[in-house]
Amino acid sequence: MRILLALALMVLASSPAFAQEWAKKKLEGSPRHSEWITVKHGAREVKSFVVYPEKKERAATVLIIHEIFGLTDWVRLVADELAANGYIAIAPDLLSGMAQNKGGTESFGGDDNARKAVSQLPPEQITGDLDAVLKYVVKIPASNGKLAVAGFCWGGSQTFRYATNCDDIKSFHVFYGSAPTDETALAKINAPVYGYYAENDARIGATLDATAMQMSKLKKNFVPVTYAGAGHGFMRAGQAPEANQANKAARAASWQRMLRLLKAI
Repeated sequence: MRILLALALMVLASSPAFAQEWAKKKLEGSPRHSEWITVKHGAREVKSFVVYPEKKERAATVLIIHEIFGLTDWVRLVADELAANGYIAIAPDLLSGMAQNKGGTESFGGDDNARKAVSQLPPEQITGDLDAVLKYVVKIPASNGKLAVAGFCWGGSQTFRYATNCDDIKSFHVFYGSAPTDETALAKINAPVYGYYAENDARIGATLDATAMQMSKLKKNFVPVTYAGAGHGFMRAGQAPEANQANKAARAASWQRMLRLLKAI
């Protein structure tokens, strides 16, 4: 019985939602102002989490596209940490209104349900939601109008895809996400795409050479970096209390790289 209980706890601890209690605790201790807002467009209402930096000057904004698990506490923590570094951060819940009770991520009752729902979101709806959120955020009085997008896992792939649909972004930051393969779509990219990848991630890593060749052929700015020993999801896994050294190092290096690049927008 003790062995079965230990195994059950190990499985539970490996769940991204369970592992984010530490992220929720950090959020609760943040001194920065955060709020939930609802962005409306057409028949859609997109619930979004916004965090403001503590500075007197107007700030650039980073739009965060969440993982396949939806808008979790960890994604909200990323928003708070970007605000701590001087940026307005907005993280839309792309599952808004998609649950049976018209709720969002919090209404799906677990990672597997959220993962399934996120994977079935129509690309046109995602683009529409992101467009609406960006239109909202540039009107925030504290915004200086400069925008960047960062996405993780599924959100990384969506960030790359969104780069083919949007002309108003200064830079795109793709964390372990794949690129569209259609050169007609890639040809529409008008801003630098910075990639952050894990060495131990064959599924995504196997696509990088082809992506780099396509982007080079099209004379598009794609700058990927692969981090030694890291695994897929290292930005979240590398911040968790039980993080291994490779994921910790990859997260630290990626974070500093992104902050350095954001200064240029």
